[in-house]
Amino acid sequence: MKQQTVLDQKSMDEVMAKAEVLIEALPYIQRFNRKIIVVKYGGSAMVDENLKKQVIQDVTLLKLVGFKPIIVHGGGKEISKWVEKTGMEPEFVNGLRKTDEPTMEIAEMVLNRVNKSLVQMVSELGVHAVGISGKDGGLLKVEKKYSQGQDIGFVGDVKEVNPKIIYDLLDGDFLPIICPIGYDDNFDTYNINADDAACAIAKALNAEKLAFLTDIEGVYRDFEDKSSLISELTASEAKELIEQGIAGGGMIPKLNNCIDAVENGVSRVHILDGRIAHCLLLEIFTNKGIGTAILDDDAEKFFNE
Repeated sequence: MKQQTVLDQKSMDEVMAKAEVLIEALPYIQRFNRKIIVVKYGGSAMVDENLKKQVIQDVTLLKLVGFKPIIVHGGGKEISKWVEKTGMEPEFVNGLRKTDEPTMEIAEMVLNRVNKSLVQMVSELGVHAVGISGKDGGLLKVEKKYSQGQDIGFVGDVKEVNPKIIYDLLDGDFLPIICPIGYDDNFDTYNINADDAACAIAKALNAEKLAFLTDIEGVYRDFEDKSSLISELTASEAKELIEQGIAGGGMIPKLNNCIDAVENGVSRVHILDGRIAHCLLLEIFTNKGIGTAILDDDAEKFFNE
């Protein structure tokens, strides 16, 4: 005879809490089933091994519950480490890495190494992943980028996206993992800012969501007041924060990417703190979320303030 186990009140409460979490996630799973979600993966979440595993678990779970996730990853810290190992000094112009030909060779090798390690981690969780760069299938065509008129070497701005290879991978039930390398009209290789690459890819695919994993909690009305984190922000409100000087520093290019994405077909863009375990799941599957979502001025609001 099967032995019955009687749960005490504490155990019952824990079980019910888990059930409530699953029920809270249900409408989001229904809403975003078979929808494309682009995840820009970078910052501390790429350096800390535990965080790295948790991000990959999150993305793999999204895939297994019916979403179509795509990872676009950076690797700036890893590139700097390997540049120094070769005896070269990393050089920056106005905060942007100057990428000469030897540095470009190192960057491409390092990014491909990072790419295949992420493919391996996803594969270990039972999901088929394919790692590509923007050079594969003519995915990312670039033009040379300048910083305030100064030459910064082989750094490119995305001028054209050919998403066919991504659609082919998604149709084949693969999880694409993309490193931000592209080429120009002369087929010279260029490094691309991973935020810019993720934004361009999300626009080209008309992605439902674009999520930036960063080392910041989100967007604040007052950075000194941690209770002023904004859960949802329209594109117009984001522009106002920039114009009023409330958003500054590294947040400005990130917000500009968010605005660009939602004005070009991406339904929602999320800025998340990648240092928080399972931040991606918490933002997508809970009513409140934990970061900042940027949406079109006419979009429906989800969060209950």
